[in-house]
Amino acid sequence: MEYSEAKERYIEAWGSLGSSWGVNRTMAQIHALLMIATEPLSTEEIMEDLKISRGNANMNIRALLDWGLAKKVLKPGERKEYFVTDKDPMVLATQVAKERKKRELDPIVRLLDEVSAVQGEGKEVQEFKKVTTNLKGFAKQADSVINTFIQSNSNWFFKILGKITR
Repeated sequence: MEYSEAKERYIEAWGSLGSSWGVNRTMAQIHALLMIATEPLSTEEIMEDLKISRGNANMNIRALLDWGLAKKVLKPGERKEYFVTDKDPMVLATQVAKERKKRELDPIVRLLDEVSAVQGEGKEVQEFKKVTTNLKGFAKQADSVINTFIQSNSNWFFKILGKITR
């Protein structure tokens, strides 16, 4: 397989995978392009390579910056902004876990804290308390696991993963 075909297939696959981590396809494709780039890329280079509009590129680059998956870099003597990403899979996984926790798990834990303290009597109220309290306990356990993963180092994680997959 030629490099250009492999590159295209990789970027497309990474774009499809993006929806699994809660990002849109174009954002993931830009991330894939940055991961394989040997030099920082400008918005224009990203637009040209992926054949996307300036607005689409700018919006998705901003989203990558917001997620902490890309950084701006300056080249001496250049006015353009350039972008890079970390290429370490553990750093990527940790950052995605942090963002998904912040955007998805933290809000539901806060909601469950509020609603599980519902006042009242009766069968429905008791069932509501039981279900929401159980969900809150599960969500807090998931939060603890994610926090352990985020705070871990790659050696610890890969040792555990190796034991699981054997």
